[in-house]
Amino acid sequence: MTTRSVVLTCPAPRRLPAFRFWPRWGEMFRAVITRRQLREMDDRMLADIGISRAEAQAEADRAPWDVEPHRALWYAGR
Repeated sequence: MTTRSVVLTCPAPRRLPAFRFWPRWGEMFRAVITRRQLREMDDRMLADIGISRAEAQAEADRAPWDVEPHRALWYAGR
């Protein structure tokens, strides 16, 4: 009886654009959670972190996919 070895080759897995979505999804999920917490803070807590009620509301109202730093806060030196 003879044995044959068969070498199976498969192409290297392709990187699909969908794989880049998962880290972004994590950022969006984190943004939703932290913005919800920000919305629930009282004025004393907001004063402790140095933002006003209006700034907190503007941040909380942003869309989940808008995870880049807010330009108004960035330009203000925060």
